Amino acid sequence: MKTAPLENLRGDYAGMAPDWTVPQHADLYSDEDQAVWRILVERQTALARRYACDEFLRGLVSLGIGDAIPDFEAINARLKPPTGWQIVAVPGLIPDAAFYDHLAHRRFPVTVWIRKRAEIDYLVEPDLFHDFFGHVPLLTNPVFADFMQAYGRRAIEAGPENIDRLARLYWFTVEFGLIRTAKGLKAYGAGILSSAAEVKHAIEDEGVERLPFDAATAMHRPYEIDKLQPTYFVLDDFHQLLDRPTAH
Repeated sequence: MKTAPLENLRGDYAGMAPDWTVPQHADLYSDEDQAVWRILVERQTALARRYACDEFLRGLVSLGIGDAIPDFEAINARLKPPTGWQIVAVPGLIPDAAFYDHLAHRRFPVTVWIRKRAEIDYLVEPDLFHDFFGHVPLLTNPVFADFMQAYGRRAIEAGPENIDRLARLYWFTVEFGLIRTAKGLKAYGAGILSSAAEVKHAIEDEGVERLPFDAATAMHRPYEIDKLQPTYFVLDDFHQLLDRPTAH
């Protein structure tokens, strides 16, 4: 989730638009940037085929995610027709209000910089790979796409006093959500599917707490930022996400 504070963050915030967007400049990624992308895509696609829900896998295919860093304009030509969503380039983490406004208007902010090779397995801030590979494929699914817009609208309505509760809901669904399917327990959260360690841990490890999804419970549950999660919430169906939760 792209939230403030913005001090000491990576990314070039100079010259951004009032809505915190920037040009992508897809032609300026280095050979090393492209190599890092290929390593990550190859590894996480293989894991996704085993651990991700079908809706995510269909999104990967429909967007044509391959061995080169995607051009956002080309992706939007594929993403917008099925659900009305598009991605917008941002320099990195952006304030809550800007993030929610983008979601409310079916725009998903994607960071333009990609991690270094030494950070293949872990980095603190979300980069292009996490944002794009983890989040964008499910925006091709109409039900999940509707939820993401509804989340943005509800966050704006709720106001800053409810930011913590809403952040927990986002964390336990959009970032670290699991779903029960006819093929068994699968992942849909971006934080799971963009991490080699987290995806195996979430699905297979013993001693992990996997709770039936309840929005009110999730909004009051603490979470771990810098370690593998001890608790996950499990959906039975994506339509559960559209049940309007209270932020109180």
